[in-house]
Amino acid sequence: MERAAPDWLRGQVVKYRGRRTPGGMPARLTLPGATVTMIVGWGDPLHLFGAGESESAGGAWYSLVGGLRTSPVLGGYRGSGQAVEVDFTPLGAYMCLGISMHHLANETVHPDELLGKRWTERLTERLAAAPDWEARWALLDDALASLLADGPVPSPVVAEAWSRLSARHGGMTLGELAGATGRGGRRLQVLFREQIGLPLQSVARILRFQRALTLPYGSHGSLAELAAACGYYDQAHLNRDFKALAGLTPAQLCGLANQTPLDGTAAVEGSRTSVFNR
Repeated sequence: MERAAPDWLRGQVVKYRGRRTPGGMPARLTLPGATVTMIVGWGDPLHLFGAGESESAGGAWYSLVGGLRTSPVLGGYRGSGQAVEVDFTPLGAYMCLGISMHHLANETVHPDELLGKRWTERLTERLAAAPDWEARWALLDDALASLLADGPVPSPVVAEAWSRLSARHGGMTLGELAGATGRGGRRLQVLFREQIGLPLQSVARILRFQRALTLPYGSHGSLAELAAACGYYDQAHLNRDFKALAGLTPAQLCGLANQTPLDGTAAVEGSRTSVFNR
């Protein structure tokens, strides 16, 4: 179950998702993407494994906030649980959570640490008591509206740089973005770290990776053609980035997709996982 963000939230939130697991579910591999995810759950917890660069994600989580990552995470439910997920744009997360986003880079934390225990408890109670998903979406609308009203305003420079970089699927260099925004590269890097979370080059790499996941492999005939269409220097470059971000080559990821559910979160288009199917 999912719903696109309402029009007034489109710049801050990509979508809401609802999950209900009556008695466990297969583990799902979440690939690096350009969204920040908040999960608020009740019932049995979500179990996370394979946290990659950070050990913070491992263990059982009823609720969590996960920042931008450069490695995959494997997670699933062992029992009966329900949860809502909010996929924020990086700037939307900055505005709602009100912290420097580098604190969340490659990290998973409980919402209590960011918004207070009472905020999480109150929202969880209301979501659990809601009669249906539409009522839960309305509760999320209200909760996020309150956070945005009190949150920081992102730098117009970062907003412009993010818009340009995401529109080009990561296909701009630091120098090109600095020239387009009229700011020095060093200043742009500082702002990206604070309000997006990862260095600009890492964000560009993730966007390019997500572009490769989103384009249908079969329509390009070969991985070399897919690599060229996505802005990689060559197929070897594509293979290196896939290995770095997913821990697998494109061929290995394609094989895994036939066995394990994948969740690849794109900046604008949301979850795309069927990319490697011919």
